[in-house]
Amino acid sequence: MDLHAREVNQDVRELGELLGEIIKEQVSESAFDIVEQIRTAAVAYRRGDATDRAVIHETLDGLSAEEQDVVARAFTTYFELINLAEERQRVREIREGSQDGTLEDSVRDAVEELAERDLRAETVEQVLDDVLIQPTFTAHPTEARRKTVKAKLRSVSDHLETLDEVRLTTDEQTDVERDLEAEVTSLWQTPQVRDRRPEVTDEALNVQWYLENVLFVVISEVYDALERAVEDEFDDEVDVPKLYEFRSWAGSDRDGNPFVTPEVTEETLDRQQSVALPLYRDRLKALSGILSQDGRQLDTGERFDERLEAHRERLPGVASEAEERYPNEPYRQKLKLMRESVLRVNDVRSGGYQEESEFLADIETLAESLRANGADVIAESQIDPLYRTVDTFGFNLASLDLRDHRANHTNAIAEAVDREGIDYEAMSEDERVDFLTEAILQDETVIDVDDRDGYSDDAERVLQLFAETAEWQRDYGVDAIDTYAISWCEEPSHVLEVLFLADQAGIVDLPGYCGLDVVPLLESKYALDGARRIMGTLFENEAYQQALDARNGVQEIMLGYSDSNKENGFLAANWSLFRNQRRLAAITDDYDVEMRLFHGRGGSISRGGGPMNDAMLALPNETVSGQIKFTEQGETISEKYANRSIAERNLEQMLNAQIRARHNAMEEPVEEVPEEWTAAMETAAEAAREEYLDLLETDGFVEFFETATPITVIENLNLGSRPASRSEDRSVDDLRAIPWVFSWTQARCILPGWYSLATGIQAYLDDGGDMETLREMYDEWLFFQTTLDNAALALARSEMEIAEQYADLAPDDLRDELFPRIREEYEDAVDAITEITGRDSLLRREWLEENLARRNPYVDPLNLLQVRLLSQSHLTEEETRTLRLTVQGIAAGMKNTG
Repeated sequence: MDLHAREVNQDVRELGELLGEIIKEQVSESAFDIVEQIRTAAVAYRRGDATDRAVIHETLDGLSAEEQDVVARAFTTYFELINLAEERQRVREIREGSQDGTLEDSVRDAVEELAERDLRAETVEQVLDDVLIQPTFTAHPTEARRKTVKAKLRSVSDHLETLDEVRLTTDEQTDVERDLEAEVTSLWQTPQVRDRRPEVTDEALNVQWYLENVLFVVISEVYDALERAVEDEFDDEVDVPKLYEFRSWAGSDRDGNPFVTPEVTEETLDRQQSVALPLYRDRLKALSGILSQDGRQLDTGERFDERLEAHRERLPGVASEAEERYPNEPYRQKLKLMRESVLRVNDVRSGGYQEESEFLADIETLAESLRANGADVIAESQIDPLYRTVDTFGFNLASLDLRDHRANHTNAIAEAVDREGIDYEAMSEDERVDFLTEAILQDETVIDVDDRDGYSDDAERVLQLFAETAEWQRDYGVDAIDTYAISWCEEPSHVLEVLFLADQAGIVDLPGYCGLDVVPLLESKYALDGARRIMGTLFENEAYQQALDARNGVQEIMLGYSDSNKENGFLAANWSLFRNQRRLAAITDDYDVEMRLFHGRGGSISRGGGPMNDAMLALPNETVSGQIKFTEQGETISEKYANRSIAERNLEQMLNAQIRARHNAMEEPVEEVPEEWTAAMETAAEAAREEYLDLLETDGFVEFFETATPITVIENLNLGSRPASRSEDRSVDDLRAIPWVFSWTQARCILPGWYSLATGIQAYLDDGGDMETLREMYDEWLFFQTTLDNAALALARSEMEIAEQYADLAPDDLRDELFPRIREEYEDAVDAITEITGRDSLLRREWLEENLARRNPYVDPLNLLQVRLLSQSHLTEEETRTLRLTVQGIAAGMKNTG
C-alpha cells in the first residue's frame, strides 16, 4: 500500500519553482534572473563545474540595495520552504518505517530488547517505575523566525501534508495548490525580520503553543504504543506509570533578564491554567456523546456509584440538571459533574476539584466501570488517553521552574539582615552556612519578605518573588511552580540562601515540608571541580537534610553545557561534564541521596546539542537513575515539536533511550571504563583546554571575533527578550553562550564545536598513546563515539573557504595571525576523526551528507552577500534590514543558530 503521493525531490523542485514564479510576479522578471544567475553559479562551483565564485561576486557587486534585498529574501524564503519539504520527508519515513516495522529507536524496539533478554514482567515494571522524562522548554533567544512567519509556514506544511496523504479529486488538488500558492505569496510579502524585540509574554505564548497544540494531543499515542508493545511481548500484566512531565522556563527564568517580573510569571501561570482546563472540558463534552449507555442494562459498580453520589452532594444543582437531561444515563451524569468541577478549579464557587488526583480518580473509576461492563475498547480508546493527558499536564499544562543568578540572592539577604544589625557581607563561607542553617531551623523568621520598603530594586525583586511564589503555590498548587535553579552556583551558601528565602516566605516549613526543589546549576570549572565540597557540605547540613527528606530524598543538580564549553572548549567541556557526572553520582551515592541530573543543553553541538537518544545512552551508568531532565530551546523546539508525527517520534526515541539506559544501569550500576581510556581523555582534554584558552587569550582575539563574525548584527537582531551580554564589557567571558555560537555558525566556522579537538588527540599520541586505542574507544565507548560524531557534524557544517571571506574583514595582522591557526586546527580535526572512525567522510549518516549537499550551494550566496554588507562602513536603512535578513536566511539554511 502506498502511504504517500509525493517524495522529497518533487516537493523541493515544485516549491522552488513556485517561489520563482512568485518572484517574477511580485518583483520582476529581471529580479528573478538575478537570483537565478547567482543560484546556478553557486551550484556550478559546488559541483566543480566552475573554478571559482567570480560570477557570484561580480553579480553581487553590481546589485542595488533593492536588488540585494530581493536576493536575501529569495534565498531565505527558499530555505524556509525547503525545511518544510525535509520535514515532510521525515514524516514519510516515520510512517513507512512504522508500517513495515523497520522504525529504529521506537518504544517497541526497547520493549522487544527487554523481552529478548528474558526479563520478567515485574522487572520491566520496575524499569518503567524508575523512568521519568522531563523536557524543559526555555525562552533562550535562538529562534530567529517571527511568530507570524512560523504560522504561515505551518499552513504551507498542512497543504503539503494534504497533497501527500489525501486522495484528492482533480478539482480538490487544484484548490489545495491554489491555497498553497496564496500562502507562499503571503509569506513573500511578509517581513521576515522583527522590528521589535519579543517580550517575555511572547516567548511564553510560543512555548505554550507547542504544549497545547501538539504535545497535549500526541502524549497519549506514545503511551498507546508502549502499552501495545508490552502486551505483545509479555504474558503477565505490566502496569505503565507516568513517564513524562513537561516543564518550562518561559516567563519564570530571571537570570540576566530584567523583564521577567513576578507579574509576568503570575500571568503565565494563570494563562496556562486557563488553557488546560477548557481543553479538559472539551474532552469531557466529547465523551458525553460517546458514553450514552443505558443505566438500566448495566451494573456501574459500587465505587462508581459512591463517587457519583458524592459528586451529586457537592454539586446538587448541577446534579439535578444532569439527572433531568440524562435520565438513566449515569455515565453522562457523571461527565456533566466532572465538567463542572473542572470549570470550578480555582473558582470562588464550591464544587471544583481541589487536586488533580481527584480528577484522575474520577477518570479511573469511569474506566473501571466500563471495563466491568464489557466496554474495554471504549475505555482503552476514549478514557485511558484522557487519564494519560491529565496525569502528564495536570491543571497547569507545564510546571514552571524559577531561576536567578546566585549574586541576587546573596545581595538581597545582605540588605535584609543588615536591618537586623547582621553583617552578612563580612561573613566567611562557613559563617554564612552556620547563620543560614540556624535561621532556617528556628521557628521565628529573621526577615519580613512582605515589607520591602527602602530596598534596592534588585533586592526588592528577589524578596517579592519569594513572597509571590508562596501565593502562587496556594493558588495554583505546589506542582505548578516547585523548582528553583541557581545560576553560577559555586558555594554551599548559594543553595542555602534560596532555602532561607523560601523559609522566610513560608514556602518551607522544616521539618516535614519543603515546597521547592533547590537546584544548584554547576557550570564553571571551579564549581564542577568543587562538587564534593558543595554537595557534601549540603548533605551533611541539618537544615538541608530535612529539606531533602521532605522532597523524598531526591536532589536535582543542573549541569551547564553552554558556558562550560565557552569556558573550556569542546573536548575539555565534554570530558569535564562526563567526569563530573560520575563524581556527582559517587557523592550522592555516598550520602544515600537519589540524584536527578538536569542537563542544560542547547540546540548546537557546542552547547550540548545533537541527537537526544544518543546523548541519553552515552551518559555514565552511575547517573542513570531513570529520572532525567533537559532543556529544549530555540529552533530545536520548532524542529522537534511543530509537527505532531515528528513530536511523537521524538518522545518515543527519548523513551526508548531511557528505558534501555535504565536497564543497563540496573545490570551494571557502575560503568567499567578502562583506565587507559580515562587516562587518554585526561591527557587530551587538558591539552585541548590549554590550546583553546591560548586562542581566546591571544591579544586582539576579541577584535578578530567582532570583525570576522556578525556578532554586532546578532546582538541587535531582536531574537529574544534577554540581552545578548551580561554587561557592557567587550569580552568573550561577558558574552552569553548563545550569541557566541550563533556568530561562529553564521560565519560557517563552527569553532565552538571542534576547536582544539585535534590538538588534544595529538597530545595523547605524543604522550605515548596509539591510534588503535582511539579506534577501540570509538567502537566500544558511547561517550567517546558520541563526542567525536558531534564534532564531526560541526566540522561538516563548517566551510573554511567561506570562513576565510569573513576573516578578511578583520585587520590584516589579526587575520594573518589567527585564521591560519583556526584553519589548521580544522584540517587536523577532519584528519583525526576520519582516521579514528575509519570513514571516508566525516558523517556516518548518509542522509546528513545529502542534506548538506542540497543546502550548501544556496547558503553560500547569503554568506557572500552578508560579508559584502559587513565590509561597508555605512549602511542605509534598507541595507541594514537586508543584512539582518541574511542572518535569518543563513540560520534557516544551516538549520541552526546558537
